[in-house]
Amino acid sequence: MNSPEQPLPTFDEVLLCTPQTSAEQVGLFLRRCLTPCRGGDKIYTMLYADELSYDVSCRAEELFQHLQRYNSSYRLIILCNCERENSYLPSAFSHYKVHMIPQRPRAEIQQYLQHHFRVAQPSNSAAAVFKEHMCVGIVSSKRASMGK
Repeated sequence: MNSPEQPLPTFDEVLLCTPQTSAEQVGLFLRRCLTPCRGGDKIYTMLYADELSYDVSCRAEELFQHLQRYNSSYRLIILCNCERENSYLPSAFSHYKVHMIPQRPRAEIQQYLQHHFRVAQPSNSAAAVFKEHMCVGIVSSKRASMGK
């Protein structure tokens, strides 16, 4: 985010973890991250790694320990809910823990995201529904099941 022209992460750089995330999905992600290749400037991110099941977390740690020997220049971020930091994967990687505070003001982060999520040529797309022709938006309601 040092420049507005820096791209957002691509689909292969992010793994959104849920309790249903399989060991195979985590394994493929870790192999992409830890296997040396020419595109070495990618930053891989596991979101909500604390949501992984115990079995998947154990297998992920084993695979990480195995693959880490082949690549010392990987860039991996594991984000977890601080209230669940005692689950398996956050505990296993606790010696790497870094408490992060955003280095940019919120307004600057929002401008960066708006730059990347704005539809360049307004057309007959779903972006016409969202504010300022954004291709993403959040629809919420204080009342459940109100047709969002």
